[in-house]
Formats: sequence, structure tokens, C-alpha cells
Amino acid sequence: MSVTIRTSLEAILYELQAEANLKQGSLLVIGASTSEIAGERIGSAGSEVIAADVFHTVESFREQTGCSVAYQGCEHINRALVVDREYAERRDLEIVSLIPARRAGGAVAAYAYANGSDPVVVEKIRADAGVDIGSTLIGMHLKPVAVPLRAEKPFVGEASVTMARTRPKYIGGPRTQYE
Repeated sequence: MSVTIRTSLEAILYELQAEANLKQGSLLVIGASTSEIAGERIGSAGSEVIAADVFHTVESFREQTGCSVAYQGCEHINRALVVDREYAERRDLEIVSLIPARRAGGAVAAYAYANGSDPVVVEKIRADAGVDIGSTLIGMHLKPVAVPLRAEKPFVGEASVTMARTRPKYIGGPRTQYE
């Protein structure tokens, strides 16, 4: 399953990139249920092996695009996010005191915290785009105007995938012009 997970997630990330144009300064939020990827009910069968596949695939994408990544935890940590300390400090994000664990935070967030580059946990962000693998509900961490995107093959393992990019708000009156 490992190759399948990486291959399908890579394809999804590149479809997202074609629409979202993530680059240096952009933030991507990843929410992933390793249980759902394995074909189980969310929160019931967390897997460090699957978490490693997700993390390393996303990190490779990050290196290629230059974007920053936030890994969302589960509801047991109020969907707090693992980010690099440098990103949190540059954006003046409030760092919170917790360490994600497989059964309290989710396998992907726990893996990102254990294997990331100087990771910290923050309570909230406003991401430019997101990938939700297994209905983890990332919407609260996207900027206000989210544009849903459809993947050609919207699955990673057994988990359905939803993704979105964001755009600036349209404001103004009837004479306002937009791009």
C-alpha cells in the first residue's frame, strides 16, 4: 500500500499545485486520517507507517514548491497544527504547549512533530490551500474564501480526498472591477 499512498498523494498534490500555485510564503494545511486511508473508521486504527508515507510525500512537495506546511491534529487537541518554529515565529503565531500523540492528536500530526524540522504546535492558521484526506475537517484553517477543487482520482488508500485553494475576497459595489 505504501507505493500506492505516495503515488496517489503526489498526484493530488500536483493537481492542487496546478490550481493553487503554492510558492515561498504560501501555506498548505494537511489533514489526514491514517485510519481512513487504511479503510477503517476515523480515529480507530492510527498507523505510524501510513503517517510516514503521508509526511514524506508532503515534505517532498514542500521542498519542490517552497511552500510551508501545517499538519492538522485531530479533535482531541482541538485540531491544533504542527508547523516549523521558523514559520510560526515569522508569522507571529502563538505556540501552544502540547505534544501530539497517535491517540491524542493523530498519527500524521504526531509523526510530523517527531520528525519535522524544529516543530512546534499552534492553535490556528489561515492557509492558502489544503488537502483533507479522510474527512478531517480542515476548513477552519483556510482563509475565508475557499474554492473547492476536484481531483481526478480523489482517494489516498481508501480515504476520500477533498482539497481547496483560497482567493482574496471580492469587495466593493456595482462599479468595482475584478481581474
